Amino acid sequence: MQNILIRYKIFVMEICAFFGTFNPIHNGHIKMADFTLKKYHFDKIIFVPAYLPPHKELENNLAGHRLNMVKLATKSNPRFEVSDIEYQSNTKSYSIFTIEKLIKEYNIQGRINFIIGTDAFEKIETWYNADKLKDLVHFIVFPRRGENTNKLETLKQNGWSFEIAQSEYFDISSTEIRETSSHTKTNTEVEEYIKTHDLYKS
Repeated sequence: MQNILIRYKIFVMEICAFFGTFNPIHNGHIKMADFTLKKYHFDKIIFVPAYLPPHKELENNLAGHRLNMVKLATKSNPRFEVSDIEYQSNTKSYSIFTIEKLIKEYNIQGRINFIIGTDAFEKIETWYNADKLKDLVHFIVFPRRGENTNKLETLKQNGWSFEIAQSEYFDISSTEIRETSSHTKTNTEVEEYIKTHDLYKS
């Protein structure tokens, strides 16, 4: 019998990572992810809640709640995925280590895509192992409404790979939601979760 050679095409998934504290996740986060998914034709948006972010002080007892709320807010979209990768290490969440793991897990060729706001991106060169991160990531930067993005030109000159998302910034503040107990800008199930667990009470 003649041998038949069957060639298999290796499928490389096109993903975009969305890191954040998501404290709590709100409708702005979801709209940014949805815009990115449709605009750039990714297969998936991977939400990566930070367990213990090095640049922010967070209450440790909220870590599990933040992860649960991200799962609730994203479960209706099959192309949204939530990774608990930073929870598995049970230590500070340095993005470079997470990025390296995601590249390996999803067999990413070239740079990994990464959603970020301008406020965080402006500080990117202060991140741990920034020079190595520069070689691995292409950033999709969401500016705030009316914000001048010319100041990001220095980062481009320094070799950072990024583009400005051509979309109105969904200017919702997690801080405002926490401090005012106004949860109507969150997913309904997230709103109920916050009430049930009595979170963000002043």
